[in-house]
Amino acid sequence: MASCALAYAVCCPLPATVLAFLDTTAYAGDPQCMKTISLWTASHHAGVYLRVAVFVLSALSLSGCGLLVGAAFGGGRPSCPEPGQWSVPEAGGTRLEAADTLLSRLAKEQVALLGETHDDPEHHRWQLHTIAGLYALRPQMVLGFEMFPRRVQGVLDDWIAGRLGDAEFLSRVEWRQVWGYDPELYLPLFQFARMHRIPMLALNVERRLVSRVGEVGWAAIPVADREGVTDPEPASREYATWLYQSYLDHQPPGGRQSVERRQPAEQELADARFRRFVEAMQVWDRAMAQGIADRLRGGQAPLVVAIMGSGHLQYGHGVPRQLRDLGVTSVAVALPWDQSESCAGLVPGLADAVFGIEARPRPRPAERPRLGISIDAAPDGVRVVSAVPASLAEQAGILAGDVIVRIAGEPAARPGDVIEAVLRQAPGTWLPITVQRGDATLDLVARFPPRQ
Repeated sequence: MASCALAYAVCCPLPATVLAFLDTTAYAGDPQCMKTISLWTASHHAGVYLRVAVFVLSALSLSGCGLLVGAAFGGGRPSCPEPGQWSVPEAGGTRLEAADTLLSRLAKEQVALLGETHDDPEHHRWQLHTIAGLYALRPQMVLGFEMFPRRVQGVLDDWIAGRLGDAEFLSRVEWRQVWGYDPELYLPLFQFARMHRIPMLALNVERRLVSRVGEVGWAAIPVADREGVTDPEPASREYATWLYQSYLDHQPPGGRQSVERRQPAEQELADARFRRFVEAMQVWDRAMAQGIADRLRGGQAPLVVAIMGSGHLQYGHGVPRQLRDLGVTSVAVALPWDQSESCAGLVPGLADAVFGIEARPRPRPAERPRLGISIDAAPDGVRVVSAVPASLAEQAGILAGDVIVRIAGEPAARPGDVIEAVLRQAPGTWLPITVQRGDATLDLVARFPPRQ
């Protein structure tokens, strides 16, 4: 009876403070409940979102009381999930699925892939709740992240072992240089993993490898420079067509072919530059799929929950396709579905499940200083790969092929030195940059405009 009362309290719109009055002795005979309450208590004291408790308790407690999440919504099939609902895209609409049933199904897979829009706080809260629910069902878990290149795996291990503080961890994984999004969006996920000693897995490769593939194609990359990535499964025509709009979005200002979503013509899909773009995306997908597949080999395989952008997961393309090629077939994809999105996009094959996300206003991110160059490491500094037309870099006289040797009066030994210097630059100030151009050394100045 105590379990049913607890489940009912979780289902009903009661204040969160109700949870503070739980008498844990009433659940002493129920190990699963005690595990859940312990999980909530630890998470609460660590500052992790309180709603984790609601999600986990819902997943574990409701089926025993006959109170299934979604039961109150009747037997119809809405075209779009309401906030807080799990649903499965099917022909003719979507089918609501109870949270406990859905999570139990995900927990039985080898791999659960959770999508996101990188800068959406609600997506990351949903990821945290989902991970907590899956962990309560299957604690033998590994968390994989798109955000980390493989070379920082040792830093992730030190973090999980409790040997690093937040600031040192972010510094050593070069978060600002490699990923760049607000770390506060991701820290609750990292802290949850650390609290429960869940191994974290770095899934990505260096961005320069992906960029290089986009420039010269995969076949031109020497095997020694491929970071162990094997040949990707070729992209289907559907995936290439789906990637075409992303390709247009990545064109530099003034070079965009179109801003409207449309079906590309055959000659556009066959364009050599576009094909290299597709290959670059496939290398990204393959690298992450390989990292997951490698972790599943040998012994009792854990549940691998991987966090990555939704574009790598939708419609079974991207990472799911590469996993299938690597022999990993027990895979589920779950995506957040924003209330503001058109329900017409909820079609069969989009994902195994979607979760309705409330449309909440997002804080406007602070404008970050931009110099307008792409860069890469060089033996004697930082090489400028390209300069965006009409950018601050071009106005300062920086050219592709220049090697930045000093910036803001300090040596530029690696790309991170340049990125850090630019990010520190205040509006309305000048940034001195010394470049090597052939045999000549040039002192240039980038003038950052005042804040509007």
